[in-house]
Amino acid sequence: MKTVRVGAGLGFYGDSWKPVAASIARGGVQYIGSDHLAELTLAILQKDRMRDPAAGYTRDLVPMLTSLWPLAQQHGVKFLLNAGGLNPEGARDALVAEFNKRGWKAKIATVTGDAVIDRIDALRAAGESLDHLDTGTAIDSVRERLLFANVYLGAQPLVRALEAGADIVLTGRVADAALFLAPLIHEFGWAADDWNRLAAGLTVGHLLECSGQGSGGNFNSYLANGWESVPDLGHIGYPIAEVSPDGTAVITKAPGTGGRVDFDTVRQQLLYEVHNPHAYFSPDVVLDMGTLKLEDLGGDRVKVSDATGRPRPEKLKIVAGYDDGWAGTATIGYCWPGAMRKARATEAIVRKQLAELKLAYDEIHTEFLGYDSLLGALADDSRIEELNEVYLKMSVRAKDRRLAEAFPRQFPWLALSGPPTASGFSGIEAPRQLLGLWPTLVKRELIEPEVKVSLQETAR
Repeated sequence: MKTVRVGAGLGFYGDSWKPVAASIARGGVQYIGSDHLAELTLAILQKDRMRDPAAGYTRDLVPMLTSLWPLAQQHGVKFLLNAGGLNPEGARDALVAEFNKRGWKAKIATVTGDAVIDRIDALRAAGESLDHLDTGTAIDSVRERLLFANVYLGAQPLVRALEAGADIVLTGRVADAALFLAPLIHEFGWAADDWNRLAAGLTVGHLLECSGQGSGGNFNSYLANGWESVPDLGHIGYPIAEVSPDGTAVITKAPGTGGRVDFDTVRQQLLYEVHNPHAYFSPDVVLDMGTLKLEDLGGDRVKVSDATGRPRPEKLKIVAGYDDGWAGTATIGYCWPGAMRKARATEAIVRKQLAELKLAYDEIHTEFLGYDSLLGALADDSRIEELNEVYLKMSVRAKDRRLAEAFPRQFPWLALSGPPTASGFSGIEAPRQLLGLWPTLVKRELIEPEVKVSLQETAR
């Protein structure tokens, strides 16, 4: 029986591709799906593009494929990557230039049509409100400040690219799991309305899209076989799926790599970012996880079967970004005894200064690193006097850059004239532009006709 082996690439912009090499060399993979785009990443790429119009794609794309391509050619492995970000064609051009310089042969496909920033008014004229998905707020409140807007596309354009013979498929914003579902549709010929098989492929993609998190990384268990028992995380192997024509899959990893694939690590990844396990939405299918079965086969192998799918949603998700002002930040630390009391006293001094100077910020946010920066209101204060050190981190939001820039200047004098043991001052940090995210929905029939797939060959 034919099986297809799909491997995880990067799980975010900045992730390591070293484990990908192990999957190619020893894992028998035929395809690598690489997810470079968290929703926040589009905001980062927009800042890049504002500085350089030729930018807007993830800068790890070219060094990653430059490193992996010779090995991939040797093993016949193809790549699907959403590293195109806000500029898939720019990503293609940069990759083609590098491959041509090295004399490497490849067919590189580009999927475009997800960017709709220039179509906002036309979409509204067609009857789409584009109201905020969570709050219902009208888009008029941010319309003039919108900087980008991209639709989550599904797997079908990527399938078209593979059918055209692409060795590398570059996309902008697509659903993460589509990078893994597409080669399964292509290889097995699954129909666009074969909901159970598509749901099985979506499950595979969901289990692979976060790189090492699907094979023992970030394993949030404190039992006897918890995170401390996961072997050799420094050489973790990214998850690989062996998929059968009916969608049944075995999740594993390359032999000789670190990490762990078992019932618990796979189960944790399965539930990651899932609000309703009976209705996990994607552009291609709605997955009901209630019928899924996980079977630990031992030896870093877990069988996943019995996915149930329902018809795909009528609308696609858009994530848009808008100018949301500026942030100013400063950090200063204090040590025992009374580290927390010193940090709180400094916060009070700074807030009083801001009031006296009439520096009116839209928001002031305080964190005490070493106490509540991760746990927030859940932080345990029963041993607060025993803390060895605490760092006060204060941030402000302002509409005006100069106002944000003024904030960290309220801190340096405290080193000699404030509470004792001050250290670790972060300096006068430059203000950061803030980009807000605006999720919304759009009818798919207004988007899909505009999606294009192009193919370009590098040097022969």
